[in-house]
Amino acid sequence: MGTTWKQKYIDEVRDDISDADWSRVHFTGRIPYDEFISLLQVSRAHVYLTYPFVLSWSLLETMSAGGAILASDTAPVREVIFDDETGLLTDFFDPDALADNLNRLLDDAKLRSRLGVAARQLVRDRFDLEKICLPQQLQWVDALAQTPVQP
Repeated sequence: MGTTWKQKYIDEVRDDISDADWSRVHFTGRIPYDEFISLLQVSRAHVYLTYPFVLSWSLLETMSAGGAILASDTAPVREVIFDDETGLLTDFFDPDALADNLNRLLDDAKLRSRLGVAARQLVRDRFDLEKICLPQQLQWVDALAQTPVQP
């Protein structure tokens, strides 16, 4: 049987992390949605590293929960994270910049609050199910239904 990604991570970093710090690392596994949202709400920072890929629901959930986000500066992320407005952006390949930005975020409660409030508002403005997304989806389906079938 193969090694899990969790174990690969542990094997790679464990020797560099003190026992005291390691005791603060938690792997939750699958948790119920309400517990997931509660976890997002109490987190001081959410680090979202992704190499160009589709924007994930977890980033939008974190924004909706008012989370302070440090994210990789990649095209899909830039659709919703605007540096120093709705989160902080960092170069995916620059671990020193990532550490500096994370320390900045962790050390500044006002910054975390400002970014979290702006992130939540952006999600409400762009992705509200009843006011934005569902009407657009219904409009799209109606337009498809009106399209003549071509032989």
